[in-house]
Parts: sequence; C-alpha cells; structure tokens
Amino acid sequence: MKALIFGLTAISLVALAPGLSYSADCTTKVGAVLPTSVDWGRPIAATARMAVDLYNKAGGVKGCKVELILRDTQVDPKVGVDAAKALVDLDKVPVLIGAVSSGVSMPILTSVSVPSNVMQISCCSSSTVFTGLAKDGKTKGLWFRTFTTSRNHAAVAAKIIKAKGYNNLVIFYKNDDWGQDIGKLVKADLEALGVTVKASIAINDGQPSYRAEVVEALKSNPEAAYVALYPKEGIATMREWISLGGTQNLVVANSLRSEEFRDSVGIKYLGKMVGHDSAAPRTAAAASFTALYKEAFKKEPSGPGLPNIFDAVMIALLAMEASPTLSGDVIARSVSKVTDPNGTPIFPDEAGIKQASALLSQGKTIRYQGGTGAVTFDQYGDVSAPGLSWNFSEKGIVELDYITSEDINEFINSLKK
Repeated sequence: MKALIFGLTAISLVALAPGLSYSADCTTKVGAVLPTSVDWGRPIAATARMAVDLYNKAGGVKGCKVELILRDTQVDPKVGVDAAKALVDLDKVPVLIGAVSSGVSMPILTSVSVPSNVMQISCCSSSTVFTGLAKDGKTKGLWFRTFTTSRNHAAVAAKIIKAKGYNNLVIFYKNDDWGQDIGKLVKADLEALGVTVKASIAINDGQPSYRAEVVEALKSNPEAAYVALYPKEGIATMREWISLGGTQNLVVANSLRSEEFRDSVGIKYLGKMVGHDSAAPRTAAAASFTALYKEAFKKEPSGPGLPNIFDAVMIALLAMEASPTLSGDVIARSVSKVTDPNGTPIFPDEAGIKQASALLSQGKTIRYQGGTGAVTFDQYGDVSAPGLSWNFSEKGIVELDYITSEDINEFINSLKK
C-alpha cells in the first residue's frame, strides 16, 4: 500500500491492481472531505483509500476504475465547505464521503450536498441535529452516516460515569454542533441518574490558552471531568487541567481515542481515564475487516472511525453499482438495494464485491456486512451500534468493556422512567 501524501490541497487517488484490465476505458469519480492535516484524520483517509483499492481490484464500479479525489477539511467548517464545493462544482462528483466532525459535515450538507443533489455519507458525525433535519425533510434523503448518534454515545458515557461511582463532575465540550449536542445529552442523562453536573464549559477553537476555562471549572472542586473535545483543544485543555491540580478522574469521548492525545498529555496522567466509543459487533464481517486492515497496514485498526469509513466508502460504491444513473439523488435511493435485510449477505472483499456486482446487475439486492457489521439505515440515514469503554496503554489503545446495542437501548429507556 503506497503511502498517502497529505501536504497537497487535493489528492487524486486512482487505485489499480497491477495487471488489472477494465471492461471500459472510463473513470468513476468519488469525492472525500476528510481531515488529512491532523494526526487522527490520516488513518481515516488511508482506510478510505484501502476501500477504493479493494473495489478497483474487484473491477471497479460498472467496469470503470474508481478515482477518489480527497480534499483536506482541516476540521474547519469554512475550509470543508470550500473543499466540498470544489469537488462538486469542478470535479463533478455525485457522492461526497465525509466529513468527520459534525461541525464540518453540517454546513457541507446544507450548503453543498442538498442544494446540488449530491449524496453525502459520513463515517464519524454523530450529532442528533442531522436526525432533526432529516425528520423535517431538509436532507432530501441524501444524508447517511455509518456512525451511531450522540444519543447512544451520551448514554454510554453516562453509564460509565455512573459505574465509576462519581457523584459530581464538570463537562468540557467543544463549542460546535457535535460538542454542544453531546454535552447537553450527557448532562441530561447524568442528572437523570442523580449525578450533579457542577459546570458545563464550552471550549472554542484556536484560543492561545484555555486557562480561564479550566480555572472556572475548578472553582466547584469537581470529583471528575467529562471531556468531549478533539485532540488539539483536548491536549491544550487537559494540560492546563493537570497543571492546575485538576483530578485525573476523566471520562472522555471517542474523539480523544488518539495516540497524539495520549503522548501529548502524558500517559502517566491518564491512568484513571476511561474513554467511550461505538464498537464493531462481534461478527465474522467485523473480524474480516480487521484482517484486511492488518494486511494493508501491518497493525490493528485501533483509531477512531476506521471500520466506519471503510463501510461508508463501500456502501457508496455499491450504491453507485446498483444505481441506474450516476446522479447523487438516484445513488442515494439505491442505498436501500445494498443494505436490504432480505438481500444476499455480502462481505466486501474482492470475491464479495464481484458477487455483489453480479447480483446488482441482475436487479437483485444485497445485505451489506462490513467493518461495523450488517449496516441498516433508518429513514433518517441513522444506524445503531454497540458501545465500548477503553483506555491507553504504552503500546496503543485497550478495550475495557463491550456494551451491546440492547444494553444501551435498555439503559436509555430506564432514564425515561
């Protein structure tokens, strides 16, 4: 697997297996808006390329090689929108993969994808605001995500905090769509459990210091802290927190499931930390994705969003395969043909993609089963998934506990009583 070069504004990734011939001299373009300029975003982009490599090895979409045109969002809404506009207006892509953060995915969806009738599928955006937009008909059926919503993530976080026995805490949340959403949901869940939230502190992008915010949080002498930040702000905030005597009783969101965060804050200060994330189900398909990833990268897929981006790319390409025309709205309607609970089960290795292409060309449906298991979208483009808790070791990221979807739903329902 050739290394990606991330320094360029846009990267065309045409993955061809040596000696592979296509039935037609044609190229199918797909756009991706991903944060390739940040440490935790690069493996996500590399996994997207792995999926394209695999699909091309199996013959491409309708016999045409797939060209993945990747643009960096820098985790910045304006940069992300500009990147998406270039992909749609200049490169004429019918599908956008991404973005990662909800705060970047949302303006891309509302100002680029929906007005242009381009399908958008995200690996990692969890805000429940997307569900509300879909309910109001404002996504036009063009929005999908392979990552479960903040509703589930918040419940897992609250479940962990309660199990740890913390009676009070403060919340640090990123001041964007995702952070506001999960911060609000975690606060409500904890209060339903009788846990006191002494303060909810918004953290803005790009500040030279977060000392004032940390000092404000420490005034209440909290027993623990819940942290829903991305690594850049998370590192700066937690360094201030530790240096000013803040507790090491930390529960953190999946966004900090990053070795950059571990190494920059210092593992010796994170021994009591517990993180939460969605989890791949214990299925043969999820295990097969892990095997593919290890073959490609010679290591475990331990970073955030890796099976989710693999599934997002594969579902998009299979929907293009199933679509009678390669226009965004028709491709979006064809997603149901590749995620049909009654369709033929398919894992997207080379043989599986070839089988899927043959079935779809005959007008049949398939049941996609990938890194996150058998994917089923509801009418709003949402999925459900199990959860897990994790922490850091010197060698990487260690799973602590696996929480089934049924357990999460039961926990959410118990909060309503």
